Amino acid sequence: MPDRFPAPDARHPLILPDGTPHEGTVFLRSVIDHPRWDVGDYSYASAHEPPGDWAMRLAPYLFPQSRERLVIGRFCQIADGVLFITASANHRRDGFSTFPFAVFDGFGEGRASLPPDTAEAYPDTVLGHDVWLGQGARVLPGARIGTGTIIGAGAVVGGDVPPYSIVAGNPGRVVRRRFDAATIAALLEVAWWSWPIDRILAAEAEICGADLAALRAMAL
Repeated sequence: MPDRFPAPDARHPLILPDGTPHEGTVFLRSVIDHPRWDVGDYSYASAHEPPGDWAMRLAPYLFPQSRERLVIGRFCQIADGVLFITASANHRRDGFSTFPFAVFDGFGEGRASLPPDTAEAYPDTVLGHDVWLGQGARVLPGARIGTGTIIGAGAVVGGDVPPYSIVAGNPGRVVRRRFDAATIAALLEVAWWSWPIDRILAAEAEICGADLAALRAMAL
């Protein structure tokens, strides 16, 4: 087990061999100050060209006044170029035109060209725990991505994705589940991501080596 592990609010948790921090990798808790974000501990994002505003880079349509939220669990991994397209980006699309007339002259209340001001029109986008979003992935409004899922590079994913899925393509499709149903149920019950960090690090070999029997024993 390593002698130390960065705190969940560390801005640059990745230290290079020469002792300098990797400025393109951040724990999101340390860089997101936005009322519509909810980010779990140790979830990180990386960028080849670090932005000044990580919230804007990752979710440019999520505004402080938006109705929806972006919820990210613990230990998620967000590669360069990932984009969350949240519900405030949506246009009304049940009429004859999708053109948002109201946005160009003051957003008048109740304007017919805006989506209805309902929870159904502005769903939250939710990631479970330990989700890996590959380079350039796009997450669509209202997506709910289950714990342990891997989203392939360049995939465009929406809707409900079951835990421990592998998703690829545009539109994103579940290619397969990472483990059998019994293993997935056991992992969700063990919920190692909710343990204290010292206990997680002590179980690193069991978690990363897929030793379910040992992990279950450590959970007792």
